[in-house]
Amino acid sequence: MRTAPAVGSRPTIGVLLVLAFLAMFGPFTIDTVFPAFEHIGADFGVGATELQQITSIYLVSFAVMSLLHGPISDAVGRKPVIIVGTLAYAAASVGCALAPNLGMLLVFRAMQGLAAGSGQIISRAMIRDMYEGPAAQKLMAQVMMIFSVAPAVAPVVGGWLLRLGNWQVIFWFLVLFGVAMCLATAAVLPETHPTSERRPLRIRPLIGGLVEVARNGAFLRLAFASSLTFAGQFLYIAAAPIFVVALLGKGDQDFWIFFVPMIAGMMIGAFANSRLSGIVSSTRLAGAGMVIALVAGVLNVSLALVPGVPPLPWAVVGPSVLAMGTALCFPILQLSMLDLFPHQRGSAASMQSFIQLLLNAALAGVVAPLVTGSIAMLAVTSLGFIVAGSLLWVWHRRSHLAAS
Repeated sequence: MRTAPAVGSRPTIGVLLVLAFLAMFGPFTIDTVFPAFEHIGADFGVGATELQQITSIYLVSFAVMSLLHGPISDAVGRKPVIIVGTLAYAAASVGCALAPNLGMLLVFRAMQGLAAGSGQIISRAMIRDMYEGPAAQKLMAQVMMIFSVAPAVAPVVGGWLLRLGNWQVIFWFLVLFGVAMCLATAAVLPETHPTSERRPLRIRPLIGGLVEVARNGAFLRLAFASSLTFAGQFLYIAAAPIFVVALLGKGDQDFWIFFVPMIAGMMIGAFANSRLSGIVSSTRLAGAGMVIALVAGVLNVSLALVPGVPPLPWAVVGPSVLAMGTALCFPILQLSMLDLFPHQRGSAASMQSFIQLLLNAALAGVVAPLVTGSIAMLAVTSLGFIVAGSLLWVWHRRSHLAAS
């Protein structure tokens, strides 16, 4: 079995790419299907509210299973969990492609969600297993740069696939994606969690580890600061079928109008984080990211409320700047949470993902349908989440300074 590289060494291109593609599972599975919503609705005779559940059911099941992926990997190792999870994901994607009605499609989407977290969650723990300090921050940011392409590329790929056939073609593509990631994990990634560091695979220790993480005040402040700030951006992602088609008046081939600028912002933020790692303190970088996100939120609301301002390109400017801010601070917040539990990184990664995914599921299934009546309403709601996340970050910093 491959062994993990020595701390401080540079990751190979293969390891970097596989980790980045594993991190893509969540956004790629969500966004590739967006262009097919209208076609699925026509086939099954359902409307926009029912179609939003294609996203929310996936996120809920992802969130529930995310509580187990990390702790299981703490017990049996990282690679076995990813390999089994990617194979299960491919099988669930076959079920989605063959679903005869919306009910069965939702069942298999839930199964996709149960499996997808094996890659997205555990890849974060693997990064911290292999690297520490600025090296870990740099790798996390590099992975995020590649990962950030997924939300922009996925709906474009979905639109191209629709030209080849009906909406089922998209799910057959996801079958191939799952199989490819299983093979790549087995061939390229090292096992980063040695036997000597593993915890017993028993229910009580696994639950106890999650409870220990969930009761930690610093962890909760960081987890909700990260999740709520990102919610300001994810609200637009979850509402993309309505935002692009209904509010901006575009078609199923036009999702790039929103996703390309937003992902450009994410890549700029992640690139800046990677370049400044070890030069500027992580605390200052995270604070700068929060400030940029707040400014973007205010700008977004202002552009939406000024009379006579055309929807395009101005409706996508705020989300793009917001994406830059979240990408600048996100790797730092992720590593800070993992560093609180050096012997339970899988559990910490799982609990953070659980919190974020439950919020994302609520955004997709409940909040997005309620606040997409206008561009202004969407912008104001996004700003509310950013403000809440920023206040939690300030609280965390003050608590940390008081403790030290």
